[in-house]
Amino acid sequence: MRNRNAAHVDFAALRGIFSNALAMPSNIDMVLERHGKFLIGEWKRPNEAISAGQKIMLLHLAMMPDFTVLIIEGDTDEDMVIHNVWQLTPHRTLKPITSSIETFKTYLSDWFNAA
Repeated sequence: MRNRNAAHVDFAALRGIFSNALAMPSNIDMVLERHGKFLIGEWKRPNEAISAGQKIMLLHLAMMPDFTVLIIEGDTDEDMVIHNVWQLTPHRTLKPITSSIETFKTYLSDWFNAA
């Protein structure tokens, strides 16, 4: 996210190879593993949408007992900026976590220590 013009993986060559023609690989912006527990973070700029396929993937990850899924509205273009952080719950809801970088850091540290 630091470089808006950075190349991203283009999965277009894989379109149509799966039995479900709409299925495509997706990327995840942030992954942290600790003792078999996983924290997944998907970063979006304000008003940037999450694709339907990525929503499905993130929801299914959130339903797994050893996964915590965060949706982070912000960027890292210069410094890390956090506007909002939500946890995606297994019940398809977004639980507000924070809107500040300092409490985001505390959340990550607490998650790491609890894992």
